[in-house]
Amino acid sequence: MKISILAYGSRGDVQPFLALAIGLRKAGHSVLLAAPHRFSGLAAALQVPFSPLAGDPQEISVAINAAGTNLYGMVKSIRDYAVGIAPQVVSQMMEASAGADLLVHSFLFTSGAHGLARSMGIPDVSIQTFPMFAPTRAFPSMGFPPLGGTGNYLSHWLSTQVFRLGSEGSFRQIQSLLPTAFPRQLSWPFEGPHPSPLLIACSPQVIPPDRHWRENVHVSGYLFLAEEGYQPPADLDQFINAGPAPVCVTFGSMVNKATERMRVQVLEALDRHGDRVILLSGWGIPASSSTKNVFCLDSVPHSWLFPHCKAVIHHGGAGTTAAALRSGLPAVIIPHAADQPFWARRVRELGAGAVPLPIQQLSTSRMLVALDEVSRPEIIAGARRLANELTSEDGVGMAVRLIERQMQYLRHYWLETVWITW
Repeated sequence: MKISILAYGSRGDVQPFLALAIGLRKAGHSVLLAAPHRFSGLAAALQVPFSPLAGDPQEISVAINAAGTNLYGMVKSIRDYAVGIAPQVVSQMMEASAGADLLVHSFLFTSGAHGLARSMGIPDVSIQTFPMFAPTRAFPSMGFPPLGGTGNYLSHWLSTQVFRLGSEGSFRQIQSLLPTAFPRQLSWPFEGPHPSPLLIACSPQVIPPDRHWRENVHVSGYLFLAEEGYQPPADLDQFINAGPAPVCVTFGSMVNKATERMRVQVLEALDRHGDRVILLSGWGIPASSSTKNVFCLDSVPHSWLFPHCKAVIHHGGAGTTAAALRSGLPAVIIPHAADQPFWARRVRELGAGAVPLPIQQLSTSRMLVALDEVSRPEIIAGARRLANELTSEDGVGMAVRLIERQMQYLRHYWLETVWITW
């Protein structure tokens, strides 16, 4: 089977699809990953066939950070960015999908890739790294606080409507620029008698499946990328072995105007708490010099670094949250925007982290309280207990099996029903 994967966003958004591509290739499928061009080197290193897409996802990070948890603002930021690069990306999407039997796509391609699949007469599978488009009373949608059973359910309905309206607005604008790109009407993947499969790439220990979800919704487990061959720089290895286990500080792809204040407050609290630190600058923290107790570098594979640490301070991105949970590290989460407040609350509920510290409320004194909290034996034990459960899961293998299981039925439905009536 020839599968094209369309993914867009930061490394945390794209890396799970690299892991899936490797898993699908091992299962005998032909796979092509289309993602932002900045990830071409990573794909080449992993020997994943790659097709570059235009644009710089760092610009989305800036816009989403500016929107914070405002759902309309987030959707508008995504729409404005998408329309700006649409002529190039649509052309590249179509080229990467030529001849495919199946399209697999990430959150930012939910409507566009589904529309492309319909125009090609092939099925599609949506994979989300956070629970969207699957209404439940158990928890609220991204960008909403806990609202209770009915309120939580309504928040999912409202966020879906906002996302759909934003997608339809983008679609109309793109059609005006490229009238032959998607000649048919845009449709929603998750409605009707035969909705597209939706795989939530999270552990069922973290997001338990809701018994009321439709049969197209699956919780596959995390899509972790194997990175066994990493060799750390000699000075990093020396720092780790020179004293007690350090605390890792990483804010990944977050680019925020409060970054410098946050960095100063976090490092001051860690110094007063007596902790050694590994600081990963990522996209948002300016590079700085290492000191006796603070080692600074751009990035390190989390799967290698986290097991050498005692705790992690991070922004609550889906990928970083997953890596910290699998490593058994208690976490202090400083959510910035989007889905991050959700993950911060969820880690706390699971007994694996401190009370969330939203970036607007961050202070040195509050960080000190959080550091004391993640040093408590029950939090350390809770994180380790959850890690033991996650290590037994094979999210990539489950996702591959779910895709293969759905494919025969989907192919029959599309060829015999949709394509004929289209």
